[in-house]
Amino acid sequence: MATTIIHNKKKIPTPTLLVVLISLMLWLPVWSQTNNASDFEANMTYLKQFKPNRFSTLDSLFRRFDRDSIKMKSLISTSRTMNASAAESYALNALGVIYRNVSLYEQSIATHEQAKAIADQINDEELKIISLNNIGVAYRRMDLVKPALDYHTQALDIARSIKNPSETVSYNIAVSQNSIGNIYLILEQYELAIKQFQKSLSIEKQSGNRLGLAINYQNIGYANEAQGNLESALRNYKLSLEYNEQINSNLGRVICYNSIGQVYIKQQKYLDAKVIIEKALAKALQIGDQFYIAASYINLGWVQKEMEQLSKAEANLKKGLEVATSYNLNLSIVEANKHLSELYTKTDDYQLAYNHYKASIDLEKTINNERNLRYVNDVIIQYENEAKNKEIKALASENQIVKSKLERNKKIFWYSMLALAIIVGILVALYRNRQLEQEKQILTLEQDMLRSQMNPHFIFNSLNSIKLYIINNEKENAVYYLNKFSKLIRKILIASSEKESSLEDELDTMKLYMNIENIRFSNEIDFEIKVDDVINTASIKVPSLVLQPFLENALWHGLSSKKENKKISLQVYRTQDDYVRISITDNGIGREEAEKINRDKLLKRKSVGIAITKARLTNFSKSYTHDYHIEIEDLYDNNQNPIGTKVLIDIPTRSTILRTA
Repeated sequence: MATTIIHNKKKIPTPTLLVVLISLMLWLPVWSQTNNASDFEANMTYLKQFKPNRFSTLDSLFRRFDRDSIKMKSLISTSRTMNASAAESYALNALGVIYRNVSLYEQSIATHEQAKAIADQINDEELKIISLNNIGVAYRRMDLVKPALDYHTQALDIARSIKNPSETVSYNIAVSQNSIGNIYLILEQYELAIKQFQKSLSIEKQSGNRLGLAINYQNIGYANEAQGNLESALRNYKLSLEYNEQINSNLGRVICYNSIGQVYIKQQKYLDAKVIIEKALAKALQIGDQFYIAASYINLGWVQKEMEQLSKAEANLKKGLEVATSYNLNLSIVEANKHLSELYTKTDDYQLAYNHYKASIDLEKTINNERNLRYVNDVIIQYENEAKNKEIKALASENQIVKSKLERNKKIFWYSMLALAIIVGILVALYRNRQLEQEKQILTLEQDMLRSQMNPHFIFNSLNSIKLYIINNEKENAVYYLNKFSKLIRKILIASSEKESSLEDELDTMKLYMNIENIRFSNEIDFEIKVDDVINTASIKVPSLVLQPFLENALWHGLSSKKENKKISLQVYRTQDDYVRISITDNGIGREEAEKINRDKLLKRKSVGIAITKARLTNFSKSYTHDYHIEIEDLYDNNQNPIGTKVLIDIPTRSTILRTA
């Protein structure tokens, strides 16, 4: 006899109820799909009737459908027909994200660029910012650092220029900062990356954006893991997973599962790692993101290799390598080859192990060159091209002056030969030739001096330090050091046109130089200048920029290898009436230790500045009654340990012209 279920005092036979339930289950997806399509059509009707152009309104209408490429293409076509530009730009950006999520990066960039072009036409700042950020993300996924940084910086600049930013603009400020943080991760600047992620995290917390919170916690975890702080990394990955669970993001789950699995492998929790990575692979295959499919296969092969399941590990690593190669995922190719090399080493197949090891190393070098140097080299090349153009113009001008001088001297010489006897003419010619040689020598020394002061590495590093202040939004520091830098360059350029300057000007220039150099030492150097009260620095002449090479040596040979308590003292006093003495004392590692370090370096700093300075002082002293003196003294403590270096420079102050007068 069939059992029955009592409901509202009616008896329904169990088989009948099962039929109803099965029919309902079959009908529900069809009803849901039909209802979804119906909602989309209703929203399209609203679009045609009212033509909304605000991003927030468009997002409220079509956000549910922005991962459906068919609906977004339909929205693009309809918007184009009815000239609804904002809606077309919105749909193009959504379609570009879809392309990016299936690793079609070139197609994604082209689509976002179409969206930006429309945003430019209608002057919609929100859509412009969104398009720029999306292009930057696509470039970053391709490991193209410079264009990624350029596009995110453009987006951030526009967003920050808006006085009363909307929620969308504020969110995109967070996106830009997060992406710039990711670029720092690529460049292995982990502390700078964490600062950017924390700024982004603060904005996401204020707006309550759980997706943004998930992304930032994931990225902070990655930086922690790269620094070797596995517990902090695991804590942040799990926080990210919690937010991804709340928003039901399968892509977020895949990312977190893989990250947690990698930490478990490093902690030798292989079984836990295998379980969670298998979940990541299943989800990755479900959503079809080739980037994370490759990563999941490689991570699964990795943990199986550690568990000595070598045949399974080989199969999964090869699958991961195949997917990564098909989609040009270079980082995944490197990881797969490394793990395959280790696996074949375990199986004593050394030829295959070597082949995969070599493939990983060769590609990794390429990635490092393209990734770390692409942005930096582009900036350096741009700077060097400008510097070379200026140098060529300056040299052309100098050559013209020298040529004019030679022509004039030639005329003087021939006029003198005609006016004077042969012997007088010969003496004049010899005198003029000697004078020309001296002038040429002085000119060469001054040019060498200028090149020494205007070292491209010094200028680039100074500008790069100021750039970091700008990127980190430290405006006051950026403006302060930019003013100092511009004053120093102006003084150097003025000094390059003068053979000598007052000691007062020289000390001011050295103070500026040390301020700029101190940026690169995180302002750790205590630099002081002491001048004896009886000395009038304004009336004492010295060769322009004569002290810079000694300060540079103190910095780079004495203090650069020292970790703390870095001091340089510059004192001006008299020991004799005809001299002023300048002492430069540092508490560095000493000349002997510095020479050892320099010998071990691949790139050695050549101290050519001291030789040039001595030659210039020799020429300078010819106009004075006494010659210059330079003495370098190594300083030791009571145990004969080096505690620094002292340079003593005696510069003559009594001119031969004054004595004759």
